[in-house]
Amino acid sequence: MSKPEPTDVEHEVKSVDLIVSKSDEEGNITYVNPIFIKISGYSQASLLEKPHAILRHPDMPKVIFKYLWKNIKEGNDVVAYVKNLCADGGFYWVLATVKMAKNPDGSFRNYMSTRRCITQSAKQTISDLYAEWLSIEKSEGQEAAEAAFNSYLADNGITDSSSFNEYMKNINK
Repeated sequence: MSKPEPTDVEHEVKSVDLIVSKSDEEGNITYVNPIFIKISGYSQASLLEKPHAILRHPDMPKVIFKYLWKNIKEGNDVVAYVKNLCADGGFYWVLATVKMAKNPDGSFRNYMSTRRCITQSAKQTISDLYAEWLSIEKSEGQEAAEAAFNSYLADNGITDSSSFNEYMKNINK
C-alpha cells in the first residue's frame, strides 16, 4: 500500500473519541477499534498486519519515534503527541499513550496504544517544536536532531520516561 500525498485537511478527533490499536513486537498492527478506522479513513483489512509507520505523517520528526520505541521496548509507557496521515491525505493530531502488555508469565503480549484529542494550544506548541526538530533532521541529519531533542529534554528537567510523560500531559492543558 502506498502512502497518500499529504494535504492540509485536518480530521477532527473529538473529546469523546478514544482511538485504540494493538501491534506485535515489530510494530505491525494486530487490532484497531472502529473509531480508529473512522478517523484514519483506512479499512480494517488495509491496516491489519501492516506497520504502524504507514500512518506516519511526514511532519513527524524521526526522533520522537526513536524515543518511543526505545522506551516501550524497555517496558516503559510513553505519552507523546503524534500527527497521523489519513487514507485521503488528511491528518489528525492525538496524544498517544503507548504501553507494552505482558502475558501472566511476564512474556510479551503486544503493544497497545490509546489516543485522545489534544487542545489547540498543545497542537500549536507541539507543531512548532516538531517543525524545529524536523528542520534540523533534514538540514543537519538524524544525529543533530537527536542532540536538539536531548538538549530540549535537559533544558526542561526531563530526565526519564516518567517525567517526559508528565511534561507531555501538562502541555495538553
